[in-house]
Amino acid sequence: MSAGALHALADAAGLLVDWVDVASQPRTVADTTLRAVLEAMELPCATPAQCADSQRRLETMQGRPALRTAVVDTPVAVEGRPGAAYKLLDEHGQAQEGRFDAQGALGPIAVPGYYRVLCEGAGEDGIALAIAPTRCWSVADACGVAQPRAWGVGLQVYSARTPLDASIGDAQGALDWARRVAAAGGDALALSPIHAARPLQRHYSPYSPSDRRFFDPLYAAPALVLGEALARQALQAAGLETRLAQLSAAALVDWHGGAQAKWAWLRALREQALPEALQADLQAFIADGGPALEQHVSFAAADAGDGDPGLHRYAQWLAARSWQDVQRQARAAGMRLGLISDLAVGFDPHGAEAAAWPQAVLHGLVLGAPPDAFNADGQAWGIGSYSPAGLRASGFAPFIALLRAVMHQRGGVRIDHILGLLRLWVLPDGGRAGDGVYLRYPFEDLLRLLALESWRQRCVVIGEDLGVVPDGLREVLATHGVLGIDVLMFTRDADGAFLPPAQWRRSAVATTTTHDLPTLAGWRIGRDLDWRERLGTGGRIDRAAEDAQRSQDVARLQAQVRADGGDGQTLASWLAFAAHSPAPLALLPAEDALGLEEQPNLPGVVEGHPNWSRRLPQDTPHLDAALAAFATARGEGTP
Repeated sequence: MSAGALHALADAAGLLVDWVDVASQPRTVADTTLRAVLEAMELPCATPAQCADSQRRLETMQGRPALRTAVVDTPVAVEGRPGAAYKLLDEHGQAQEGRFDAQGALGPIAVPGYYRVLCEGAGEDGIALAIAPTRCWSVADACGVAQPRAWGVGLQVYSARTPLDASIGDAQGALDWARRVAAAGGDALALSPIHAARPLQRHYSPYSPSDRRFFDPLYAAPALVLGEALARQALQAAGLETRLAQLSAAALVDWHGGAQAKWAWLRALREQALPEALQADLQAFIADGGPALEQHVSFAAADAGDGDPGLHRYAQWLAARSWQDVQRQARAAGMRLGLISDLAVGFDPHGAEAAAWPQAVLHGLVLGAPPDAFNADGQAWGIGSYSPAGLRASGFAPFIALLRAVMHQRGGVRIDHILGLLRLWVLPDGGRAGDGVYLRYPFEDLLRLLALESWRQRCVVIGEDLGVVPDGLREVLATHGVLGIDVLMFTRDADGAFLPPAQWRRSAVATTTTHDLPTLAGWRIGRDLDWRERLGTGGRIDRAAEDAQRSQDVARLQAQVRADGGDGQTLASWLAFAAHSPAPLALLPAEDALGLEEQPNLPGVVEGHPNWSRRLPQDTPHLDAALAAFATARGEGTP
């Protein structure tokens, strides 16, 4: 079969047949890969006739969209009959009347929101519209100043210790950190993902959730919701005090043991009678959750094997109210943003979120990344996502519901792999990561919906844009108010020299490192190189050459820090250097605030490194001084 018909179908389905790799080299996807992916998308392509038939079916599916998006104060193209009358209904039922212009478009709409257009030929439900503001809610909006210099801390929730956290962390630990950060003048606490997870398998990752719309009950802090007396009473009744104390004192997270103990506590709590006010609040939560909550807890009960949706309903309430209280107290303590949630790029293809939207999910395909300098074979993440066609056909309902869930009562949201709004690397489930292809997404629609929900929820949006991204994407995101991320060790010029803080982006969040990168203390001594050499990740390394390069990089950073007015030798001066960025928000990872040498996660490693398991020290006597110094440095930086 000639490649022409196959490539035409692939293009119509949103697959990028031709792409550019990390070395800026043009690549063409193998026909065998295209066929495998198209077949998974239920687009038969074995013969030219099948390709043509599948392409016609695609064109039919991509006819009138279920939801059209536009921006305020611009004409809205709806293909109406020129000159015909229409009625525009807002979400409150208020109506405006008008006539389509000569191009069949609506006149500009000034107020962001969701609308319906009733007109001849549009059917009983009319034409659904989402009208977005020109940009997302910003740090400046949240702080009430034109050039904010806000700052906060990034926290792996499981790593923060409390006496009864069963070694897995909880909302109380996050609250303790929020209070300390707020006391130092900080405005935000950025959390690792707290999405609902499936029952724990051999390995745990917060970026492989069951359902991103709901919470992981393991992070519930019972005392925050029920009070200390009720929480302790259930703990004693279940005989769990000693076990939880032992787990909580552990150096590393015991995900299996901790989960077992926490669920035993949750069961004991549920057996207690709630005070009248709390019982009423539980019922209100259930009513607000509606069918989505019921579907989730039914799935969770079956998935866990306990067959008790009521337990999972109760646990969701406890978790939701725990995080609500953390946000309330963070804001009351003076934080202008409070909690920043982390939105994973995908979900377990066999989890609750996939089950909730079966018509909108990519079946038989998982996400990953193409080969790059760090992963010569590429990456297969084993997580699923939504189908572009499924999103369009559903009126983007899964995406809107997801945004509302993760933005609700949050000061901000960090979107992992923001490139996913434009394209995702997909491959057949079980296939090799290198045998994948980029799948295009309706970027303009998704970006508009992101801006709309951001404004409605008053939630700042941070898009993780590290690595190689298409030319111009960062600029487009910045125009729409999506902040990028500037990481100290990557913020350099073409020759590898570190950029002075004044040259860092104003349209990004400044930070010293991320969970996937070495801490500054670890980077300085080559701790990441030790792990690479020990585990063989990224292939064999020339350790002498790597050490020499690292020494040169450290010297370069020290020189630039000295040029910025710091001593260049101490970790504190490196932190201050990043804090001087003109970014509207700077985030200091807890590991760097404490001067730790080990990083939370080592990408590409399954065995041999305690990924997502490192706990912070029990005693942190120097933390308050580090936070105060970072706050001072923010005040000294470029406005």
